Amino acid sequence: MSAVTPTQLESDAPRAVEPEPSLRDRVSPRLRRRLPDLIAAAAYLMIAAIVLGHYWPDVRHRISGHLPDDHLWFEWLLGHGAYTVRHLSNPLVSMRQNVPVGVNMMANTSVLGLTIPLAPLTMLLGPQIVYLLWLGGAPAATAFSSYWVLSRHLVKSRPAAAVAGAFVGFAPGIVHHANGQANFLTNFLLPFIVLRAMKLAEDGRWLRNGIYLGLLVTYQAFLNEEQLLVTALGCVVALLAYAAMRQEEAKAMLKPFFAAAGVAALIAVTLLAYPLWYQFKGPQTFQGLPFSGWGEDVRAFFTYPRDSLAGDASTERTIGITEQNSWYGITLFALVPILVIVLWRSLHARIAAITGAVFAVCSLGANIRWNGHLTSHKAPWSLIPADAPLVGLLLPTRLVYVSTLAIGVLLALAWDKVARPDGSARDWFRFDARIAIAIALIPLIPTPVPVQSADPIPHFITSEKWRPYTSAGGTLVPVPVPNNRQGIAGLQWSGATLHEFAIPAGYFLGPDENGKGRLGVPARPTTTLLDTVAATGQVPQITDKNKADALRDLRYWHAAILVLPKTPNHDALFDTLEALFGPGQRVDDVWLWDVRALTK
Repeated sequence: MSAVTPTQLESDAPRAVEPEPSLRDRVSPRLRRRLPDLIAAAAYLMIAAIVLGHYWPDVRHRISGHLPDDHLWFEWLLGHGAYTVRHLSNPLVSMRQNVPVGVNMMANTSVLGLTIPLAPLTMLLGPQIVYLLWLGGAPAATAFSSYWVLSRHLVKSRPAAAVAGAFVGFAPGIVHHANGQANFLTNFLLPFIVLRAMKLAEDGRWLRNGIYLGLLVTYQAFLNEEQLLVTALGCVVALLAYAAMRQEEAKAMLKPFFAAAGVAALIAVTLLAYPLWYQFKGPQTFQGLPFSGWGEDVRAFFTYPRDSLAGDASTERTIGITEQNSWYGITLFALVPILVIVLWRSLHARIAAITGAVFAVCSLGANIRWNGHLTSHKAPWSLIPADAPLVGLLLPTRLVYVSTLAIGVLLALAWDKVARPDGSARDWFRFDARIAIAIALIPLIPTPVPVQSADPIPHFITSEKWRPYTSAGGTLVPVPVPNNRQGIAGLQWSGATLHEFAIPAGYFLGPDENGKGRLGVPARPTTTLLDTVAATGQVPQITDKNKADALRDLRYWHAAILVLPKTPNHDALFDTLEALFGPGQRVDDVWLWDVRALTK
């Protein structure tokens, strides 16, 4: 019998079972590093979906229940972007509304920086769907860009940056604009603009930083010029605060700072020269705005917004019927000064606190407003002349967005101080700060914004049965004629067809008889007549003058057809049109008056 060797014994011994690799070990290191980013992005998209929750059951047939006219305007803007791309037309003007003079798109909220890139998607899905994607995607993108900048350049804790990013992207003032004003949700470039402005003084990188900032400013000008100006003012105050606190360091940075700022200004001015000329000196430009001087109500700073867990719709009727731009709630309002005191040793916290306080005060406007009542007490903004270049066009209430960003910075710094493992935060602060931040922010969690059913678009429009009538370039005149009082559904028709037919008048900012800004255009006689009938349901006695005015208006509008859908006071409008133009004809689901023979 042969001897058993040690090697044989080793081979026959049972092998140790190697443990299964953990889930963490299976995930690649690169993915592990990106996992917090993916979680933050998913959370922001989830919040956006909640904000738009009432739209999802019927996305094509619901519009804002708070600002339906603005909702339809932004759908129309998406149609403008698609029309511009399809026909390679000038995006700075539209001749598809307010025929025959058109609309100066640069002088209006046009958001060309999004509507043109989204044009292929608009042509594929239609403006209704793309508008909702924009409405949800813009604040989520803003939250993520804020998180990205904070986590890479200010704090080490990813959860700290995530919480602050959520606040900046879905702050009460931002969510309120989800009721129909998508341009004020489109702030995803602003954190990068602030970052680049703060880095202008980096030694040896003045050229790169100047180029980056110049390009960012140029693009933001095509998203929201007002927010760009507000952000620029905020950066100026923040930089001045830094210079006051670190005078020697600031002096040493002057040369690279002004070199980089010069490069940024050169790029932005070069790229924006023609669009800005068109905005202020081109056709259909105007001086001033029809609304100005709106200041934030003092009570709004510690009131919970309507569209939040703690919100109350009844409060809005008193102090927030127009806009809700601060509305931080009493808990966050009380927490902010505590955070400032605790974090005062931090240079970033002091700069954020000073800048936020300055803009909170300025947002009050020229006169203090309390609980919905405008008082005679002057506020610091009263020192700004109403005709001051650019700044005089700002609505003071919107200056509070800088305060919102400052609060986001304070939240990030506080949470980061809590999360540090180096013992820099005491145990009592670590525990209480997290609870305090949660107590302050949970009541502000957004709830779905209100919606309402949109008027159905006539099949005559969606089936393109209008094309034979307008093929020679004539306009389609919806009844009532679209304006800021009646007939806004006609704007929806134009947007839904991606501007393939032109309409008269409309919903936009334009000049009045004296060149001052106003909503829409001065009403023509036929517009006023039809508006009155639509509002009262009373058929007036039609005179020869009414008929002569109507013929003159049709010729001015280059009208091809008038289209009357099923609408309130339909019968009165029908009788009025018959008295003006004779019998109409029923085509599909509308009544139609073919007036091409009258307008040749």
